Amino acid sequence: EGTDVKPIVPALARVFDAALAGGGAKAINFNDLAADLAEITFTFPFRIPPYFALVIRAIGVLEGIALVGDPGFAIVDEAYPYISRRLLTDTSPRLRAALKYMVYGQSERFDVDRVIDMLGALERFAAVKKLADRDVDIVLTERSTGLVREADAPILDRSIVPQDEDAARDALAFFFGEDGEVFREFLLDELVKSIDAGARATLTIPRPPLASPRVTTFLAKLQPPADDDDRAAIENARKLVAFLLRNDDNVDLSSVAPSRTSASVLRQLRALSPVVNERRDDLRLFGTKLAARLAEKQLARNFDALGSLIAPATSR
Repeated sequence: EGTDVKPIVPALARVFDAALAGGGAKAINFNDLAADLAEITFTFPFRIPPYFALVIRAIGVLEGIALVGDPGFAIVDEAYPYISRRLLTDTSPRLRAALKYMVYGQSERFDVDRVIDMLGALERFAAVKKLADRDVDIVLTERSTGLVREADAPILDRSIVPQDEDAARDALAFFFGEDGEVFREFLLDELVKSIDAGARATLTIPRPPLASPRVTTFLAKLQPPADDDDRAAIENARKLVAFLLRNDDNVDLSSVAPSRTSASVLRQLRALSPVVNERRDDLRLFGTKLAARLAEKQLARNFDALGSLIAPATSR
């Protein structure tokens, strides 16, 4: 504490930016990362804590052994489901900042593909956890009943039970569940952007053909046309909704309306209702925040448009 770390920040940023480029954290190679960190220690006067260096070395050795048997092995790829769950659920400011950097990266633009990738990894974590719990139940049952497996039978059943297509997707249940609070707050800004952009793209204000320039300006500010950022926000929302509802086709966001929703999606939403009912107070609070942010955004736009309408005309 009190040490000036500014000189090493750019160098460390280059190391981790390179590690996170092209596929997110799964692209990290611990051997390369350790070599880059070691090079920094020779350039700048600081030391890596011994336990940290030992952990990196141990992970590098384990990854090297695994690479002998599987050239495509990546230890971070195996740990990625756990990493994703920690990032999506931990409330600590440090991990919240890490989640933001993971999703937005250097460009500070929302990367929905990374979010979908992390949600998919979270589902794999849930599946592995269910499998582990089932294996423990099998072993405990055999011990309690005195049953003995045959010599050539596997000790544990490693087959993952496929998820019911009509059940609510794990990622969707996570979003509405207790563990999804951090993720809901994280997505709040992007949800506001996509809903606002979608509303402006869908609902149009009639433009009088003979309106004065001041009225035309007022209407343009009241409902500005969608720009590239708005279209990107709408596309991000479309991709995320398609993933959560198991719809790989180019889905229109309006298709989630009851009159246009498929029977499978309706069954998923019905299966989700117990989770929603259980968390209704938290979800009501989240909905209030979302509505307030949307209202604040539109209210600021209204005042700006009204100001252009009542501003005194400039003399030429």
